[in-house]
Amino acid sequence: MDHQKPIVQLLDATREPFNLAIASARTCYSSKGILLPEDMIRTEKSLEIRDKVAKSTKKAGHLTTRQHPHFIFTLDKVSRQFVWSFLHSHPYYNSEQVSQRYVEVKKENYYIPPTLSGKQKELYLEAVESASNAYFEFVELLHPFIQDEYFLVYKARANYPEKWQQPIKKKCLEVARYLLPLGTYTYLYHSVNGLTLHRYHRLMNSFDVPEEQRLVVEEMIEKVKEIDPLYVEEMDDPIPLEETAEYKFFKDFYQDSSSEYRPEAAKNFVREFDEDMDNRYSKLVSYSSNGPEVLASSVRAVLGLSKNSLNDEEAIRLVMDPSKNKHLTSTLNETTMSPLSRAMFNVHYSFKKRISHSADSQDQRHRMVPGSRPVLMSQYTGMPDYIVPKVVLKYPQLEETYRRRMDGIFKSLNRFIEAGGSPEHASYLLPNAFPVRFYESGDLLNLHHKWRARTCYNAQEEIFQASINELMDLTKVQPEIAKWIKAPCWIRLQGDIKPYCPEGDHYCGTQVWKRELDEYDRTL
Repeated sequence: MDHQKPIVQLLDATREPFNLAIASARTCYSSKGILLPEDMIRTEKSLEIRDKVAKSTKKAGHLTTRQHPHFIFTLDKVSRQFVWSFLHSHPYYNSEQVSQRYVEVKKENYYIPPTLSGKQKELYLEAVESASNAYFEFVELLHPFIQDEYFLVYKARANYPEKWQQPIKKKCLEVARYLLPLGTYTYLYHSVNGLTLHRYHRLMNSFDVPEEQRLVVEEMIEKVKEIDPLYVEEMDDPIPLEETAEYKFFKDFYQDSSSEYRPEAAKNFVREFDEDMDNRYSKLVSYSSNGPEVLASSVRAVLGLSKNSLNDEEAIRLVMDPSKNKHLTSTLNETTMSPLSRAMFNVHYSFKKRISHSADSQDQRHRMVPGSRPVLMSQYTGMPDYIVPKVVLKYPQLEETYRRRMDGIFKSLNRFIEAGGSPEHASYLLPNAFPVRFYESGDLLNLHHKWRARTCYNAQEEIFQASINELMDLTKVQPEIAKWIKAPCWIRLQGDIKPYCPEGDHYCGTQVWKRELDEYDRTL
């Protein structure tokens, strides 16, 4: 196996992105109405003004004008680690990515760093091949156990087992993917505005995987340059890796090295972090202590009412009770457009989290609930460190095979590091099960959207469990808010929206709307 170049296509883009950006800037001060991109190039004088405005707005940081142009890319032969650490680590994008939960990974479908050679490349390839074999082996081993679990939930379907092999296979893939390395290839649609593209170019030399980032971003920029060289010409030069804040910290802190991989430091951090977590996926660490009062006051401010006219309990119910606020039951999620719902923006919560890389790759898609995710290898202790799915823990045969395979994955990773492999390249060999330890915060409106989606029994297992942890913690400190948040089917029931389950053929098989939050439990 050899390195394959990322496949980058610019599928569609805004017409004349540079002229559009400057036309929008000039419109702010135009007495002649809206200026169009073609107005920027009508005369020599208009060209001169365009270039002057472009330089002045960029120098001053007046860059909302660069958000108007949009670019739609398709990306193939890029790693999951790159997508997690770079493309999805910020709020300003949209992606549709192939799912490892539902699509089987092909053999030899892994990122190979172009600078690898000799013994390091040999060990790297051995590691990804071993992990790949573990994945396919575990898919087969899981099948009878997953089938039994499936028919425990869908009892009537057990009479026609052959009819349900496809959803059972998907459940097997969902569990087995924990063994896959982070260097596994993915493909996706990825859309960004022009300002985000500027930022990609500026920060492409940053942790975790600057080598791959450069390859992909340079291709993206080249595609844009083909349609509008001016848009690319005004971009700032990329910041060298050595000048990034994270690189400088590691170099200054450790004096003799800029490496982010320090197993002794990681061991102290992991021990301290995990002891505080007490085997939980998520833990409330900070919140608006007067959240209910702020929420109620915000509702009254929207409606222009005094406390005598609308007390706190009534105000909270007005915005959080689905029978009162039907926007909460909508699959369109239009709450940010609702004046009353926006009162929920004013209450905030922060959580300490420990979930697998695989789970966090989905969790981070809730872009308005941002997290401060780590330089990943800074959390690697040099020892096996992984999340175990609940169904694996339920069956000794599955657990024994899973742990044995995980031990082998980490031995292969350590052999690569001992042979001089860089932390950057080693990060691709970490399994999907590797825990990401980080902090995540959000306002009540966006957390409400996340919680009602992720307490669904079809949600990714760890995100489901983390959401239950979070809501149970919220119940302890602010029950008047927490009592209104459960699975989407319960919320639709309160709003008298039928069917209660919005999942159609993907109904989980359990009448979750009849359960209290502390009764939520599932194996699959």
